[in-house]
Amino acid sequence: MMDTLMHTNERYLRLPSRHLNRKVHLWTFGHWGTPVLVFPSSAGMAHEWRAGGGIEALAPLIAAGRIKLYCPESNVSETWTADGAPERRLALHGDYERFVMEELVPWIQADCRSPGIQLGTTGVSFGAFYAANAALKWPEVFPWALCLSGRYRTTPFIGGGGEEAYYNDPLAYVPNLSGEALEKVRRSTHLTLVVGQGAFEGGCLPETRELADVLAEKGIPHERDVWGQDVSHQWVWWRRQLKYHFGRRFS
Repeated sequence: MMDTLMHTNERYLRLPSRHLNRKVHLWTFGHWGTPVLVFPSSAGMAHEWRAGGGIEALAPLIAAGRIKLYCPESNVSETWTADGAPERRLALHGDYERFVMEELVPWIQADCRSPGIQLGTTGVSFGAFYAANAALKWPEVFPWALCLSGRYRTTPFIGGGGEEAYYNDPLAYVPNLSGEALEKVRRSTHLTLVVGQGAFEGGCLPETRELADVLAEKGIPHERDVWGQDVSHQWVWWRRQLKYHFGRRFS
């Protein structure tokens, strides 16, 4: 693995955040290319893709200067997978979104020496929700999202929360998009939804199909990619899916 990662220009940083009131763990990979914001799964760890082999799978594209990956931690353990009052957990999620949009995205654009450059976004498992949600809420910033084995009906995780929960549940708010908000999404972004039919995919399979159906009904550009019954909710398959979809876009 170390030989594979030698030419990925990996960096580890602690990025100060006023919104999270702490320094945020961040791994970056690449020296040139399209910037891609990588959201972690429910583990929330910045080094997850490095440990799981996602970086190794994409190392040829990183080394060739096709893509730059930015892998921050998340506060998912304080929000979607935590106990406690829904309102507080959603407020903490809002802090994380403000960190991403007001601090991390501008930092990435400056790191790329390209103010205003658009970013791709991706994630596996719960990270797929973050990626899809970002592309749907800020399509002018994220023109494409690759979402692997995601959960897209998030209200059950939070157990309430009113309007804030609604606007962070793609299967709640996307069916009701209309007018200019819908047109902005239609003209600005594209989502690729990938899922397997094997072990541990659980709610990911029906929710991926449901979100793809909603996107189709709304005329939002997307691709639905359902893999076989042997394809499980594990890195061994996510590595293959990453190679395939990033290869199609950047090779």
